[in-house]
Amino acid sequence: MGRFDGPRFENKVAFVTGAARGQGRSHAVALAREGADVIAVDACAPMESAPYPMATPEELDETVRQVEELDRRIIATRADVRDQDALSAAVAEGVAQFGRLDVVVANAGILSVGQSWEIPESTWQDMIDVNLTGVWHTTKAAIPHMIEAGNGGAIVLISSIAGLRGAQFIGHYVAAKHGVVGLMRTMAQELGPHGIRVNSIHPMQVDTPMVQNEATYRRYRPDLAHPTSEDFGNASATTNLLGIPWVESADISNALLFLASDDARYVTGATLPVDAGLLVR
Repeated sequence: MGRFDGPRFENKVAFVTGAARGQGRSHAVALAREGADVIAVDACAPMESAPYPMATPEELDETVRQVEELDRRIIATRADVRDQDALSAAVAEGVAQFGRLDVVVANAGILSVGQSWEIPESTWQDMIDVNLTGVWHTTKAAIPHMIEAGNGGAIVLISSIAGLRGAQFIGHYVAAKHGVVGLMRTMAQELGPHGIRVNSIHPMQVDTPMVQNEATYRRYRPDLAHPTSEDFGNASATTNLLGIPWVESADISNALLFLASDDARYVTGATLPVDAGLLVR
């Protein structure tokens, strides 16, 4: 079965974390457009260590609206990926209502900035708890349902180019995203016998609130007193082969649709960059 046989996820169910906005919303809507029903979660709560506002309940409601506009079903829950019980309950409720689980997208993440030896303990812990332990929680909540159903499936972990190389001023983020790669490779080995594929995606800067904020602008243009999005974009464009400032959420969703579908039925344990050639520049 391939993509030209009809919607790639017809009669399938996808679980997406961090679904209220940005990449998460894009992934949920893209999967719905290809026929999937969606189990969506987002914390929709402030986080002191993040230098930008977190998603809101209203933004999660907008994700629901966009999925339902495509005539697909969605169950959206406010749940923090740091809370295993809340995450597991959200998945169990979704599986009870929709009857199955085929695709898992561990997308929820945060970003903050600081030199590695100067990062506050609480900021380090938030990063590891959300960007690494939260990914593990996501898979832990989902995998038993997939194994029990015996339908195989696909798990896609959203990492970063920072999961494949170092990057100054985000050492805690780099550490967490490298950890995601190790988890992905191990789970690909463990879950292969169950017909469940596990891969990771590695974007460069994505045009989302996590990136489009003053902390990022200052990281790229520390020489300016008040750097702007344009200043950041100009600097970022010099780091990749195609000379682009950033990619869009849809670009990551397109990679996700491939990896999670039967188009990639023999792809597992892979790290897929979406980076305009940044890693090989």
